[in-house]
Amino acid sequence: MILNFRTLKASEIDVKPQTVKENGFSLLLYKNARVDMDVLDETVGAMNWQRKHNRDNANCIVSIYDEDKKIWVEKEDTGTESFTEKEKGLASDSFKRACFNWGIGRELYTTPFIWINESKYITKSNNGKLGLNSKFYVKNIEYENRNIIHLEIIDSKNNLVFKYGKELSEKEKKEKAIKMITEILKDKDDGIIDAILDKYKRNSLKACTNEELKNIYIELI
Repeated sequence: MILNFRTLKASEIDVKPQTVKENGFSLLLYKNARVDMDVLDETVGAMNWQRKHNRDNANCIVSIYDEDKKIWVEKEDTGTESFTEKEKGLASDSFKRACFNWGIGRELYTTPFIWINESKYITKSNNGKLGLNSKFYVKNIEYENRNIIHLEIIDSKNNLVFKYGKELSEKEKKEKAIKMITEILKDKDDGIIDAILDKYKRNSLKACTNEELKNIYIELI
């Protein structure tokens, strides 16, 4: 069984505060359970994976069917409670952790330390508790060998608040996409790429636009 779980898209990554101080705050990148379910459906098929919980939802086992060996392969992990919807939060967290064990979203472990040195986003309640007056989103993220090499985070007004690494040029993005597609095609029938190129009316991968290469990659995985 060969599994090629793709890296997460910017739109699939949640940004949450970790530490808030009077002079700034740190952020963490997360995935949610819906993303895990979507990636599992997309990669192995909705009928070829399952989940089960035990220990009052503290543990989750995610199983994927190995068609070659005709067996279910299991990976398990333990979650932690959330502050709201205790049981549901525990089940969701243990599921997400089990999916990390399968490799889904594991690239998030390479996230750089995200510190925003801006007091304008910080609020203080009547009891002195610090909070944030804005939500934050991943605008752009790039990977190399499943490691984050470029990251941009914006606030709710689309202002850039954090930038990490060097953004790839359009040429570099194309070269990277072609390399990834070529690697996937090693395990595919020779006629598949011809059919895809014919669909886009291109005679080679190099002739495709970056957006077309992105779509081809999604079709192949």
